[in-house]
Amino acid sequence: SRTVGIIAEDIAQFTTPAIVEGIMSFCETRGYRTVVTNLRLYARWSDRWYQDEAGYHSILDPTLLELQSIMVDGIIYIAGHARYVHCFPENFTTPAVMAYAYASNPRVPSVLIDDEDAAYRIVSYLIRKGHRKIAIVAGLQNNLHTQKRLEGAQRAMFEAQIPFNPAWIRYVNWNRLPAYEVAEELIKSGVTCIFCMTDRMAGGIYQYAYDHGLRIGEDLSVAGFDNQDIAEYFTPPLTTMSLPLAEIGKKSTELLFEQMEKREAGEEIQESSRRALVPCTFMERDSIRELVQP
Repeated sequence: SRTVGIIAEDIAQFTTPAIVEGIMSFCETRGYRTVVTNLRLYARWSDRWYQDEAGYHSILDPTLLELQSIMVDGIIYIAGHARYVHCFPENFTTPAVMAYAYASNPRVPSVLIDDEDAAYRIVSYLIRKGHRKIAIVAGLQNNLHTQKRLEGAQRAMFEAQIPFNPAWIRYVNWNRLPAYEVAEELIKSGVTCIFCMTDRMAGGIYQYAYDHGLRIGEDLSVAGFDNQDIAEYFTPPLTTMSLPLAEIGKKSTELLFEQMEKREAGEEIQESSRRALVPCTFMERDSIRELVQP
């Protein structure tokens, strides 16, 4: 059919449109059409659907059947956040790739951002700038993005022989207000820099600093993660990591076409341990003060 099906958990997730663009751009170069299906999971159920397998499959399964009924050559599933997703059954015969999460089906390749490497690089940068008292405003503790980014931050501190202080980490939701609420105790503990696992969290630290007469980049340094549009419009602009979303879309499509070509050649699609990690891009701006070492 020269058609690729795209299933988005929710097209309104800020990460999804750029991944879709990367997929569609690659498909156009090969003369393929795309069909986009939006499950609207976050719009339907906010964050209450993660553990509701029955509700999830009541939306997903008809979509898979519909795409197979129109004989798409392959399917790319775009997750809203990194986790293990049980969407493609073991006997699923259509070539498929998981973008932005891990597929539980071992025959389905997964393409994700390299969270650990990105956090390692940004915390290493903070250390080179002279910061040794670094707080972390992390996401939810059981979230894979949180766990991988924390591993990267800890590795950077270990290599610099900086003891990791559990008292300087706060696990909160991913938005501005929870970060604002933990800012006071972290700042009073004497940290010189706060690494936030999203730019929205960094916005909460910025707001607290503004409300209490502190200057970001002078009295307190702040780093973010995601490089959302808001990051460069903060005052001062926020140092952060840019997510390679379009690249994830392109890489996912490359892997899908590899599978589609094997199928066309009559080759069996084998189990795949392939997990492609795409590196983030460091965005150095003005929110980090360089400290003079004693």
